[in-house]
Amino acid sequence: MSQDLIRETACTVVDKLRSGDVSPLELLDVLEKRIAEVDGKVNALPTLCFDRARANAKALMQKPAGARGLLAGLPVPIKDLTDVAGVLNTQGSPIFKDNIPAKSDLMVENLEANGAVVYAKSNTPEFGAGANTFNEVFGATLNPWDTSKSAAGSSGGAAVALATGMAWLAQGSDMGGSLRSPASFCGIVGMRPSIGRVAHTPKSGIDRNLGVVGPMARNVEDLALLLDAMSGDYADDPLSLPAPATSFLSAAQAGKKPKRIAYSPDLGITPVDPEVKAITRKAAERFAEAGAIVEEAHPDWREAHECFHVLRAFDFAITKANLLRTKRDLLKPEVIWNIEEGLKLTVEQLARAEAQRVGMTARAVEFFQNYDLLLVPTTIVPPFPIENRYVAECDGKRFENYIEWLGIVYAITLACCPALSLPCGFTASGLPVGLQVVGAPRADAQVIAGAKVLEDILGVRGTTPIDPRVKK
Repeated sequence: MSQDLIRETACTVVDKLRSGDVSPLELLDVLEKRIAEVDGKVNALPTLCFDRARANAKALMQKPAGARGLLAGLPVPIKDLTDVAGVLNTQGSPIFKDNIPAKSDLMVENLEANGAVVYAKSNTPEFGAGANTFNEVFGATLNPWDTSKSAAGSSGGAAVALATGMAWLAQGSDMGGSLRSPASFCGIVGMRPSIGRVAHTPKSGIDRNLGVVGPMARNVEDLALLLDAMSGDYADDPLSLPAPATSFLSAAQAGKKPKRIAYSPDLGITPVDPEVKAITRKAAERFAEAGAIVEEAHPDWREAHECFHVLRAFDFAITKANLLRTKRDLLKPEVIWNIEEGLKLTVEQLARAEAQRVGMTARAVEFFQNYDLLLVPTTIVPPFPIENRYVAECDGKRFENYIEWLGIVYAITLACCPALSLPCGFTASGLPVGLQVVGAPRADAQVIAGAKVLEDILGVRGTTPIDPRVKK
């Protein structure tokens, strides 16, 4: 098959699958060749499972064309934090370097039932911690726009695979921007959907919801297609939401324009690189071309740093404390710090943080009674050097820890809002910049519709896939 297929949109390729113009097996051949040509330069997909993928593709092809699910046999990589039956799942940790789960996560089972063919695991930092994709098992994932730069994280491998044509769609996850930051750094689209939108297998706690699973793609319509394939309520995940009556792809294609938009350069809580501010502000203001009123405003989320620090630390404590006791020498320093911070917490601190989150969410709901969408930079800096473990300072401010630079994304996490990172321009040195399109809790369709309107105005769609630009 022609390698030109890698440049087609996911929606186009799915149409070709449904019409019989291409088969899932042919797409796997295209991807295997592309990965062989490209991945050695960026290290996005360290674990491949093409034998499993071809077996599943052949089984899918035995079904009638109309019974192959929304994705109809489209190959999709899964982040290396998520179980895929029979496939290595390291979580980016030497502790699990030989871990092969017998059963897939509920999310993977649902995707495969909807016609996805899993062919690879995408690289992630250890346990998804830290917004720079590197680990002791597979090494670092490099930004294809400049391989001396970070791809961000923790869904860095997924974002790079999309940006380089090694995937049409990809699954990611997001706690403190893990879908959105790599999307921004790599010039693709990534969405943190509403809590419960994508069902997954609960682990360590039924109500753990700082982290969610979500879709990544090269444009808004493709992302909407994947979110449709991921959505639905299942008894195995008691907090999962029913799929909406109208598909997310239909919402993307409907052309519904927002009437009143808020833009904030910093949410009032963080420094932001001046070039990033200028690019995102210019992009936000272009919503006026769709007839929208654009004003500078944001909710009051001043407690975001304290609240997230506590709730994230608690999450690490309940999920990783046993590893600290038994495998401390195999954990990276940032993970050790997170677990220890969690183990020191008092009930009073947890109660305060939960109350802060309730307040932030209530203020978000009130804010979106006056605005259809909130636009904010996705990251506070452009892609940074790969050797930097994290952003230590920005615009003259030094951060207290390795996660504080992510306040502009984790504030939105805390307020339970869906948010999509949309490519909105490039720095003077040619590096991508992303703009968050944020909506009220459960307003996923409104976020997708608004993002599609702005995507059409900005004209940035189609800048990926690219061949890696290797720089030292």
